This record gives sequence, structure tokens and C-alpha cells, in this order.
Amino acid sequence: MNSELGIWLVRPESETLASILQKQLGGTQYKPWLNLAVTQKEQFAMAYRLLKQCIMIAASGIAVRFLDGLAQDKHIDPAVVVLDEAGRFAISLLAGHEGGANRLAYRVANAIGAVPVITTATEALKPLVVGIGCRKKVPVERITAAVQHALDKRHINEIREIATIDLKANEPGLLEFCEQYKLPLRVLARATVAARVWVTQPSDWVQKNVELPGVCEPCALIASPRGTLIVPKMALDGVAVAVVEDISRFHAARGN
Repeated sequence: MNSELGIWLVRPESETLASILQKQLGGTQYKPWLNLAVTQKEQFAMAYRLLKQCIMIAASGIAVRFLDGLAQDKHIDPAVVVLDEAGRFAISLLAGHEGGANRLAYRVANAIGAVPVITTATEALKPLVVGIGCRKKVPVERITAAVQHALDKRHINEIREIATIDLKANEPGLLEFCEQYKLPLRVLARATVAARVWVTQPSDWVQKNVELPGVCEPCALIASPRGTLIVPKMALDGVAVAVVEDISRFHAARGN
């Protein structure tokens, strides 16, 4: 149990969602409506400095009002992620890069199938999303080699996120690759991929084992809906890689 992570609710209607998050991520649930003697905002302020990470299940307006006057410095503020009650968007709101809210947003999103929302320039303006599919227990060295082969003259530091299917969410080599290069892993539900599947090179092996014609291309395109597939599926030693570039992010980063 992660006691430094708080899951802050503002209404009882969020308890089911909070329980799913707690089961996946640990932490402590806060239910401020149980203490009517102190306002929710006051209770939040008291808990704020005790936590290193906080998931607020609330409207962003409520989160902003609760945080009013509390934030001091991005290097010491707790990471705050706001999640809407429908579980659609996990927004990195405070201490995104330094405090780890960006990574927490991905963890929340992967736990419940939400979309991570990252606005810090360091991460958000990176133009590339890489979709990866791989055989079971493929070592990190082969994943690294396949990604570098697909990138060609582009650099790993241009990658915003890695995208894969939920069946590969705990693949050791993939997790080690993401950790080694400090890349967030976006995990997409198989049903999500099946609903929007599109591939240039269908795979008989993937169709037989995953019941989809492909993984890396649809995952990359779903994760970057405004992007363009610049590297169709490339397979190397049991690892399939596709690269999507978000041209709008690239132009914004260059100031065009």
C-alpha cells in the first residue's frame, strides 16, 4: 500500500472508480463528506503536505479552487493528477515533470483506460509516438535495437510516448526499455484497438494469438490521433515497431 498517494474524492459517486484505482495503484482514499465539521477545501489543505502524490477525482474547476494558495514550488509540491468522474481523462495538473505528475497521469490512465493529458512543454512538444508489439519475454536489448532501427536518423529523445496493447502491459523487456529511456508507456485496451484497427501489413501470427491483424500501427495512431504514420510496421527479432509523427507538435516546438 502506497501511503504517500492520496485518492481524493469529492462525492460518494466516485467510490467505485476510486476503489479500482486503489486496487491498481495502492494509496489511501479520502472521503471528506464524512467530516461535516470541516469544509472539504480545508480538509484538502491539511492533507496536501502529507502527500507526495494525489489523484483528485473531480472537475478541474474544483481542483483549482482546492489548490488555491497551496502550491509553492515545483520541486517540492506534491504531484497532482485530476481525473473526471467518468474516468475519461487523467490530467497532470501540478508538479508534472519534477514532481512526477506526468508519470502518475499515465499510471492512472493505464489503470482505468483513460487518456493521459500532459501539458508540460518538455514532454508535450515531442513529436513522435512509437507503437510496439513484441513476442513474449523479448529482452530489452532487442526492443531497443528494433526502435533504433525504425527511428533511423531520428532520436529517442524525440519520442513522447510508447504505445502498446494491454496484453503487453507487463512485458518485462518493454517496461525496462521505457524505464531506461524515461519514456511513458501508454497501454490501450484490446477492445479499443479492435474498434479502430488499421494496418498496412497484417500479421498472421498476431491474428492467431491476439485476434487482431496488428498491434504497433493502430496503437501508435490511436495514441496520436492527429499524427501521420511516418514509419509503417518494421519487424526485427520478434519486435514490431511503427512510428507516428504529430506534425502540429513539431511545428509548435520549432515556433512555426
